[in-house]
Amino acid sequence: MKILNANFDKHLIETLSSGYSKSERIGGFVVNKTKVEKSALRVLLLFSIILLPFLLRRPPIKDWLLAFLLNAYSNVLIDKVIIHSGMLDYPIRVLPKKFNTNILFDHIIYPTFSVIVNQVTRYDKPLISALKIILMVLPINFIEFLAERKTDFIKWKKGWKWYHSFVSMCLKSMLNRYLVGVIRMIDRKKNSN
Repeated sequence: MKILNANFDKHLIETLSSGYSKSERIGGFVVNKTKVEKSALRVLLLFSIILLPFLLRRPPIKDWLLAFLLNAYSNVLIDKVIIHSGMLDYPIRVLPKKFNTNILFDHIIYPTFSVIVNQVTRYDKPLISALKIILMVLPINFIEFLAERKTDFIKWKKGWKWYHSFVSMCLKSMLNRYLVGVIRMIDRKKNSN
């Protein structure tokens, strides 16, 4: 009976980790990888929602809101194009039946990062600002690289590599930062007259 039980347990673990389910054996335990990934998404959502009010408290609030909304809107447009062209896929995401994009990253995490970028580089000259943005994007790009390798949060396709994400995030963050800066200058000139 013990042999039958051991074979059944072995067969069950092999079945669970063979693709029928997103489960893995970790340290003697069978872990449902999909549940862990969905829990991680919930933690990221909660963290971003808690962080955002603290970031938006610093004046000038309208600049930070502009950075947040501009980034969120452009993320949706760009991500839709990239996903429909088949370069990226988000197998595990929030509201998968309603959206094929990663709305958590597009609408909350990356726009929150954009607010931080704008706050950190607010008084910097363009070259220093660009260098700071590159240094700030590096850890996010590294996390995306790990997520692509170890999870089902993101899957790169059709030749998409880590450096495509890195360059696109750097350029988009710089463009967002400079647009907010230009709007800030126009607003100052308008209010000074």
